[in-house]
Amino acid sequence: MTIHIGAQPGEIAPTVLLPGDPYRAKWAAETFLDAPKQVNDVRGMLGFTGHYKGNPVTIHGSGMGMPSLSIYANELIRDYGAKTLIRIGSCGAMQDKVKLRDVILAMTASSVSTPSSGIFRDFNFAPSADWSLLKAAAEAAEAKGVSAHVGGIYSADVFYDERPDLNEQMTRHGILGVEMEAAELYNLALRYGVRALAVLTVSDHLIRHEALPSADRERSFGDMVEIALEAAFA
Repeated sequence: MTIHIGAQPGEIAPTVLLPGDPYRAKWAAETFLDAPKQVNDVRGMLGFTGHYKGNPVTIHGSGMGMPSLSIYANELIRDYGAKTLIRIGSCGAMQDKVKLRDVILAMTASSVSTPSSGIFRDFNFAPSADWSLLKAAAEAAEAKGVSAHVGGIYSADVFYDERPDLNEQMTRHGILGVEMEAAELYNLALRYGVRALAVLTVSDHLIRHEALPSADRERSFGDMVEIALEAAFA
């Protein structure tokens, strides 16, 4: 057990999927895993462990934003031995070619600041995904016929953004989408020598001011979860 995770030794699998929303973790575990068992509910952050095609998997909420994800990722890696961590979540598109319901596979994750900024100080470290996971996820998306985009994303440290000038520069420089967690996940994975990837469903479009209707979100998010699971065990 840790301060934030109440799982017993052996209850966390080496492969962990990390949705921000704990109730999305519950939905994903009940939908895609065989015999899921709840292993954490500390502070309402739900975690479940089950099996996917015979492979042990934990699906654990990470909360919103990089500071929250950093807590769970640190403890999952250091205290429970997680070796593969895949963020599954929603994002806002920042390019015309990216459509609602598309999937973004984040090769890199740019940011203004992360919890790791105090370590790097004036050094602009470029956190990136694990290549084997990225390649496997792209192949899984193609096999499923899902429209997927591979490239850079932007991990913001605020949700209610008041920097339209920064958004313009992100779009200008080819950033595919914006979310709030992946950059710190990639920092931690590289620091600890484990694998990480962010597989994201486009739920909103910053350029077109479109949003995915709530009734369609669950169906679209299912593609993302299956791609993440297939990539983890390719």
